[in-house]
Amino acid sequence: MITVIHYVLYIILVLSVIAAALYSIRARRVADPADRGLYMSMMNICMGIMLVSLSLICMFLFSGSTPAVIVEAAFMVLGAFNIFAGLRSRTYYNRLKNSRTAS
Repeated sequence: MITVIHYVLYIILVLSVIAAALYSIRARRVADPADRGLYMSMMNICMGIMLVSLSLICMFLFSGSTPAVIVEAAFMVLGAFNIFAGLRSRTYYNRLKNSRTAS
C-alpha cells in the first residue's frame, strides 16, 4: 500500500513540474496582462502542489530526524501558501478578464 502511495505522489510531482513549466512558458509568451496573470497563477498552484507532494514523499521515504522534519514542514507550508496565493490571484485575474470581455 505504501508503494502505491509513493508511485501516486511521484506521478503528481512529475505532472506538477511539467504543468508549472508549461504555464511559465505560456505566461512569458502572451501579451495580454490578464492572460499572463492567469497563467502565472496556474503556475503558482502547480508549484504549490509540487512542494506539497515533495514534502509528503520525503515524509514517507525518510526517517524522522529533526532537520528533515523542519525542511518537510517548511516545504508543506510554502506549498500551501503557493496554492492559496495562486487561487486568490486566479480569481482576481479571471474577474478582470471577464469584466474586459463584458464591456
